[in-house]
Formats: sequence, C-alpha cells, structure tokens
Amino acid sequence: MGDGYGPLIISRKPTSLDEVRKLKIAVPGTMTTAFLALKLCLGDVETTVVPFDKIMDAVDNGDVEAGLLIHEGQLTYAARGFHKVIDLGEWWKNETDLPLPLGGNAIRKSLGPDLIATVSRLLRASIEYGLANREVAVRHSMKYGRGMEESLTDEFVGMYVNDYTIDYGDSGREAVRLLLDRAHSSGIIPDPVQLEFV
Repeated sequence: MGDGYGPLIISRKPTSLDEVRKLKIAVPGTMTTAFLALKLCLGDVETTVVPFDKIMDAVDNGDVEAGLLIHEGQLTYAARGFHKVIDLGEWWKNETDLPLPLGGNAIRKSLGPDLIATVSRLLRASIEYGLANREVAVRHSMKYGRGMEESLTDEFVGMYVNDYTIDYGDSGREAVRLLLDRAHSSGIIPDPVQLEFV
C-alpha cells in the first residue's frame, strides 16, 4: 500500500497533466497496479513497456517523453534531474481518502482452509520478523537496490513494508475493492472481481 505516495510519472522538463496525456509514457508492464492507476488517472494514453529499472534511461535518452516509476526510482528521480508530473498514490489518496494498493499475495482456494491458514501465518511471521529486525533486513535488501545508500534504502523499505504489509485493515481492503471496481467500471479490466481476504 502506498498511503499518500506511490508510482510517479516523471519527465525531463516540467510537464502538466494535460501535456503528459499527449506524450508516450514508458511503463513497467501492463499487468501492474502502477499501470492500472495510470490508466484510471489519465485515461487512454500512449504507453510502451520498458523494464522498470530502465525507465529513467529511456526518458533521459529521449526514447520516450515520460516514464512511470516504481521501486527506488520514486526516491532517486530528482537526483537525476527529472521532474515529477504526478504521484499516483497522492492522486488516489486525494480521490478516495484511501491508500493505493500496489501489491498483494494470492493463494489458490483449492489448497483448502488449513493450508491457506498455515501459509498466511508463515507470511505474517516472516514480515513481522523483518519489521522487528529492520536494520538487518535493510542491509540484506541493499544488494537489490541498485546502488542506493543505506538511509535511502531504509526510507524505501519503510514506504512499502509496514503495518499494511501485515494486515490491510478495513481501509486497505476497501481500497483494493474500490481500485478493482473502478478498473472494471472504466473498462480497463473485463470482469468484476469477487474478492476474498484471508
């Protein structure tokens, strides 16, 4: 969950929302929540898929005029001279007063309630352990952070590994429902989604 923050649309020069709607935007994939939020915010815009860690390079090289950043790019874009067009998590919070769902775990119902409960318990215990041992977890995650210093890695981890990671709570569950309902009513996803939370 991104509570007031999330994927960012960036450009090489200051750009308005109306202007960015006319530009080609590099996205990390079309089956991502970031892409879904972009479509809900901007409507039908031209996009091209670029690996998430190459989006800033594509914008910098002029291959595209704008990019949709996820992962640590959300914290490092300004240091590379890019401009924020919009933070989709901030936009969603202003629209709904809810956090923006950005990821989750799914499990096959056919595994049965006992195994589902066991997996859920183990995932929760793992997350709680990571939160209780944050310094060690941050140091471990630094090898995946593409050169970020420890304080920036810690900031990024804190954005997305938090109480919502342990339990969405009522607001998080409502945010997931609303996001998928809006995606369906906007024609972005073809079928309504019947959610069950474990």
